[in-house]
Amino acid sequence: MPLHFSNHPFSFPLPLLFPPHPTLILSSTIMLLTPPCLTLSDWDMNSDHKVNGVCPFHRSSAQRGNIENNNDVFHDRDIFLEDYKEMNRSLKIYVYPHREDDPFANVLLPLESEPDGNYASESYLKKTLMKSHFITIEPTEADLFFLPFSIARLRHDRRVGVGGIQDFIRDYIQNISHKYPYWNRTGGADHFYVACHSIGRPAMNKTPDVKFNAIQVVCSSSYFLTGCIAHKDTCLPQIWPRKGNPPSLDSSKRKRLAFFAGGVNSPVRVKLLQTWKNDSEIFVHHGRLKTTYADELLGSKFCLHVKGIEVNTARIGDSLYYGCVPVIIENYYDLPFADVLNWKRFSVVVTTSDIPLLKKILNDIISSDKYLMLQKNVLKVRKHFQWHSPPHDFDAFYMVMYELWLRQSSIKVS
Repeated sequence: MPLHFSNHPFSFPLPLLFPPHPTLILSSTIMLLTPPCLTLSDWDMNSDHKVNGVCPFHRSSAQRGNIENNNDVFHDRDIFLEDYKEMNRSLKIYVYPHREDDPFANVLLPLESEPDGNYASESYLKKTLMKSHFITIEPTEADLFFLPFSIARLRHDRRVGVGGIQDFIRDYIQNISHKYPYWNRTGGADHFYVACHSIGRPAMNKTPDVKFNAIQVVCSSSYFLTGCIAHKDTCLPQIWPRKGNPPSLDSSKRKRLAFFAGGVNSPVRVKLLQTWKNDSEIFVHHGRLKTTYADELLGSKFCLHVKGIEVNTARIGDSLYYGCVPVIIENYYDLPFADVLNWKRFSVVVTTSDIPLLKKILNDIISSDKYLMLQKNVLKVRKHFQWHSPPHDFDAFYMVMYELWLRQSSIKVS
């Protein structure tokens, strides 16, 4: 029973890690979104390898030149827009039903109130999805199945708490696999769950078929972590909810070279602070700011996203909202929407070993006029990193739906 990701031009077969049934070994493959001409170690999200699903060295020199000189924020705008239209038309998602009098309705049903806080992305996606045209009440029509438990709410539920989440998820999967036929027929490969808090990853430790087969839509998406399978799973952008239209301060009025503020809770941040704490151009701050956070973002050309306890923070969303070019200092972050967006066109991605060279790297970008292109593209791309209720076309909700659409599988029994 081979599983095929049917909508994306890149396919790379790997064995399904957990067979759909423990007593039946099936001939199953799962197709990762990686070009067949590349090994996984060759895959670089900052390269143009993903454009059009054709290897760069299989293109003509004219085609390669067009790609290299293209400053568009999309890997391929035409393909994206065509697929986006088809996604909007055809994608169907079935949500396992739960009643309002369910003892865990607070965990399984969407919030009535407007989501807020650092992990609001999880609640926004769930609430918006449940009201969207993507939902079908007929499971036979479904391309994907949504596991609606909320990791954030389980974490705060006194009956469960952090220590009981693994047991809750295990029992939940056992329940739906006995009550419905859909999980067992694919081993969960056409199912997905959403989590923004990092506790969502170890929450699956007692249900490895969720971790290794289902699509994990998580904020803490990292190539370095076991259980995170790049391009099976997808990165949910961590976005602090904001009202109103974002500001767009002209790049010439941004006087500071770079800005970072946050807790010093990782070796990378310690290194950043030790290197640049007394610098006049790169402002690195921990503790309470004397000015507002928004003013610092608006007054800086570059805003630093630096790994803390996890690879993800809301700082990328903050940077984009305030028109500041994000500098991502992290070695293994599977960036949001990297299948679609070319992060080289609106951000600077460096390794943690580049921290001592940061000023030179950023000043070289400014002197080469590349900064103006990056900042202009930040203003173009930031609409994809905002939540709205109801959703707006091409906003964060629709971008996540597109990422899921790329990962849907059509199942053929052989």
